[in-house]
Amino acid sequence: QVQLVESGGGLVQPGGSLRLSCTTSGFTFSSEAMSWARQAPGEGLEWVSSTSFTGYTTHYADSVKGRFTMSRDNANNRLYLQMNNLSPDDTAVYYCVKGGESYYATGPRGQGTQVTVSS
Repeated sequence: QVQLVESGGGLVQPGGSLRLSCTTSGFTFSSEAMSWARQAPGEGLEWVSSTSFTGYTTHYADSVKGRFTMSRDNANNRLYLQMNNLSPDDTAVYYCVKGGESYYATGPRGQGTQVTVSS
């Protein structure tokens, strides 16, 4: 079955960086668009970014554009999210989602990894 496992979250100070990873199995990763989504405390799920199955095309939410970089390793079925210049507003549980932007709220996702930005 489809499995997605996120890792790399943690506590970081404002202005810091983190790199999230998502290890996938149970589907042909190299044929699927993928997304990252996040859910802040008390808020709904928010789309963060999506990439095409090749990784050549990537889109970002305005709130993270210029600070976050999404990438993928199709040889190893992994997805990444490099997050720089983090702010407290980025505090959330981050999810790796199978599917493009249209599926960020409905596609299969992992258990999430907590990112907390605080001094």
